[in-house]
Amino acid sequence: MKWEGGRRGGNIEDRRGLGPGAVAGGGVGAVVLALIAYFFFGVSPEEAGLDMSPSTTTTSSESARTGTPEDEGGQFVDVVAANIDDVWSQIIRGYTEPRVVLYTQGTQTACGVGQAAMGPFYCPPDQTVYLDLSFWQQMQQQLGASGADFAKAYVIAHEFGHHVQNLTGVSDQVRRAQQLARSKEEANAYSVAMELQADCYAGVWAAHAAEASGGKVALEKGDIEEGLRTAQAIGDDMIQKRTQGYVVPEAFTHGSAEQRVEWLYKGLQTGDPKSCDTFSQ
Repeated sequence: MKWEGGRRGGNIEDRRGLGPGAVAGGGVGAVVLALIAYFFFGVSPEEAGLDMSPSTTTTSSESARTGTPEDEGGQFVDVVAANIDDVWSQIIRGYTEPRVVLYTQGTQTACGVGQAAMGPFYCPPDQTVYLDLSFWQQMQQQLGASGADFAKAYVIAHEFGHHVQNLTGVSDQVRRAQQLARSKEEANAYSVAMELQADCYAGVWAAHAAEASGGKVALEKGDIEEGLRTAQAIGDDMIQKRTQGYVVPEAFTHGSAEQRVEWLYKGLQTGDPKSCDTFSQ
């Protein structure tokens, strides 16, 4: 993926090295398992026995560095994030940029204490995308995903897709529908539709990346295949097979490997967010 000459937005809050904060209960192993359960299998942190309340020992973001990080990983995030913002600014009237926070191990958020085990995530109350860059390595070693630049960018763009859903009201609609759901399976189905739409939105970004950057941020030969490989690797069925040895479709919260590949590719093909209506499928 071509990105080095892309615009740097300088909208990165770099909290790396400022301390992980505190998470109570169960030790590191329990924290990791609880958070994996929450983000991949739809188990809430409270059900998993994890305290997600704000921690008084978490390092304040006041000491964080804001702007463009000096390291290559941080610069990559900055360029990709700026390009994603440029694309969505052209598509959505009144689009507002989310914050992007880089951290290590853990950090305070408006959604509770964020942990690296959660992977990249978006917090609607503070409209912020949180990234622990160690996830790139975990993605390869533990999930069998690609380590290519576009694979990494796809994950970032997916989280920005959740920001778009927050701006358009989709997130609130899904939460209300889940509250009225008659079963956990029905509530999970809404979550799957929302996650697949974020995948499709990631594809929409990729389809417009070169145009929005004058060709400075662009997909290259083999990038689409690497992105689709990553989408497949992080399907709920693939993750369930790795972690528990069997698949429970009723517990899906992000979609199967086949679904994630399908919707990412649809966004790439059409470049049209209107094609991302995963809720009527």
